[in-house]
Amino acid sequence: MIIPVILSGGSGTRLWPLSRSEYPKQFLDIVNESSMFQDTINRLPKDLKNPLIICNEVHRFIVAEQLRLINKKNKGIILEPVGKNTAPAVTLAALNFLTNSEDPILLVLSADHIINDKIAFHRSIKIAEKLAESGKLVTFGVKPTHAETGYGYIEANITQDTKFYNIKSFNEKPKKHIAEKYLDSGDYFWNSGMFMFKASTYLNELKKFAPDIFEACKKSFDLKNKDEDFIRLNNEEFYKCPSNSIDYAVMEKTSNAIVVPFDAGWTDVGSWSMVHNAKVKDSNNNVIEGDVILDRVKNSYIRSSNRLISVIGLSNIVVVDTQDALLVLDSEYDQDIKNIVKKLKTSKRSEPYNHRKVYRPWGYYDSIDSGEDFQVKRILVNPKSKISLQKHQFRSEHWVVISGSAIITCGDRVFELSQNQSTYIPKGEIHRLENPNNIPLEIIEVQTGAYLGEDDIIRLEDDYERS
Repeated sequence: MIIPVILSGGSGTRLWPLSRSEYPKQFLDIVNESSMFQDTINRLPKDLKNPLIICNEVHRFIVAEQLRLINKKNKGIILEPVGKNTAPAVTLAALNFLTNSEDPILLVLSADHIINDKIAFHRSIKIAEKLAESGKLVTFGVKPTHAETGYGYIEANITQDTKFYNIKSFNEKPKKHIAEKYLDSGDYFWNSGMFMFKASTYLNELKKFAPDIFEACKKSFDLKNKDEDFIRLNNEEFYKCPSNSIDYAVMEKTSNAIVVPFDAGWTDVGSWSMVHNAKVKDSNNNVIEGDVILDRVKNSYIRSSNRLISVIGLSNIVVVDTQDALLVLDSEYDQDIKNIVKKLKTSKRSEPYNHRKVYRPWGYYDSIDSGEDFQVKRILVNPKSKISLQKHQFRSEHWVVISGSAIITCGDRVFELSQNQSTYIPKGEIHRLENPNNIPLEIIEVQTGAYLGEDDIIRLEDDYERS
């Protein structure tokens, strides 16, 4: 029995400004009309069991909603309070099944990969399954097509052309001249970050080589709480867990590691150059998305989300425009976007974390204007959903219904508002907005006050168990 384990905890820093920590790349339709998370689920062989999802706690409702949109069920959604890399995440998955007296083969996949050839992908899974059944820890090595510096590499012990090889070494992202040597030797594969092994096999090896990870994860998992599909860990114990990858914690140290060659049009979408490589290009090797006009531009990726972008006489550039941020860079430096994100965080700006449009479990809000002592939001509440019962210390709110109808709680009053009707929520008043209908509710909210930050929300009741 094979159970997919989908790792969906990344923050996607290198695809900023489109990817933000509150809504990272795996949940965006960067490559196709569906998200990379949804593509990962949809490409699974149909004979596999439903997947187990591991994600950051702040993304739990995004995961649930994206599964609902593609009509897919799951074996559970484990919520990490903080990302600790792949070794602890997979440890939690293995513990989850062994606790239930199951010992399945785990197919560990990242939620942000592109795989174009599903048939070849399924064929590699079949090869790996037999090896995993025999007690091997399998990783999938992608046959390199060029000297890529954005991927790690696996050195294989290639003595003849077979379906799998013993592993000699794992190598971090190399410099260009080293990557070229790897490519020329024919002994190296790109490290896909995908694995297959029995749950018990993985845990036995982890206990040998990283017992501190095992103990911290087990304590956290033993004290878990289950809320429908969501599996909530003991946060205090999980924070104590060391952060490490499967490669470092287990695969580099075990004698049972095997690499299965994998040639299926794989891409780890870890940079804008990789997005450019994965997309259909025009005659000048450009990828154009949105309202874009170019003149004498080559080898570039230009994406507009909400306005016209014009570029003249440049090559090898990336331009990504969102509603609240514009990125322009030389393609050579696309691995350095993290430096900009770090500076934004140091300056305590919101752009590393949220888009102008911020998704919530009940819908979203879009901050369409702001100034001194005021902010205007467009709010959409999903059918049959409601915001928390709350109050604010520093701001008042004016609500105008622009479509649908709403049930309003304001102090001791509960009343209905229809299209073109409005109400006023005084500072300090307990209130709630609810959509009782089967169509979305949209309102315009005008906030006024000396402080308008999102942390000025005191929740008294909440359907989504937010603090």
